[in-house]
Amino acid sequence: MDFLGILAQPTTLHPIRLTLKALAVSGGLHLVLGVLIAYYLTSGRGPLRSVVDFLVTLPLVFPPIATGFVLLMLLGRTGWLGRISPVDIIFNFPGVVIASFVSGLPLMVKPVEAALKGDVKKLAEISQVLGKTDWQTFWLVLLPNIRRNVLAGWFLAIGRSLGEVGVTLMLGGNIIGKTNTLSLEIYNAVFSGEFDRAMVLAVVIGCFSLAVFAALKKLAAV
Repeated sequence: MDFLGILAQPTTLHPIRLTLKALAVSGGLHLVLGVLIAYYLTSGRGPLRSVVDFLVTLPLVFPPIATGFVLLMLLGRTGWLGRISPVDIIFNFPGVVIASFVSGLPLMVKPVEAALKGDVKKLAEISQVLGKTDWQTFWLVLLPNIRRNVLAGWFLAIGRSLGEVGVTLMLGGNIIGKTNTLSLEIYNAVFSGEFDRAMVLAVVIGCFSLAVFAALKKLAAV
C-alpha cells in the first residue's frame, strides 16, 4: 500500500482539512460557550437552567442520528431557527461546525460544571465576601483554579467531535468535496471498495485520537 501516495490525493486531503477547520471553529466555541454554560448552570437554580442542562446533556443519551434529525428540522430553511439565519446552515460548513459543537458540548460542560461545584465554591464565597462581583470572581478566582478541568473537558470534546458521524451526516449531508469529514470519508471509502484509502484515513484519525489521549494523560500527571 502506497501510504504517502494515498495521503497526498486530493480526495484524502480535503476531508482532513475540512475536519481540522471544523475542529478549530467548534473547539473555540467549546472553550468560550462551554465554560460560560457550565458557570451558568452552577450559578443558581430555576426551570430555565434545568432546560439548558437537559439540552446540553441530551447528545450523550440521545442517538446521534436522531439528534441530527431534530437539528435538521430546527435549522433547515423552513425550521424555526433556519428561517432567521442569514446563511444556509444545512449541507454547508456551518452545519458541520454545529454538528461538531453539539456532539462535544456535554463533554466540555460536565467536567467544568463538576469542578465549579467542588472546593472552588468556597473560594467564590470568600471572594464575594471581600466585595468582588460575580464576573470578577469567575475570571480572577474560579477560572484559574479550574483550568485543568477546562483543558480536560476541551480535549474530551475535541476527541468526541473528531469521531462524530450521525449528526454530521444529517446537517452536512456528506457531500463529496464539500461536507465529507474525515469520519464520513472512511465510510465513503469502504462503501466504494477503496479499502487502502479507508485504512490511511483510519490511521490519520487514529493519530489524532492518540494525540488527544496523550494530552489527557499528560494533563492528569501534572
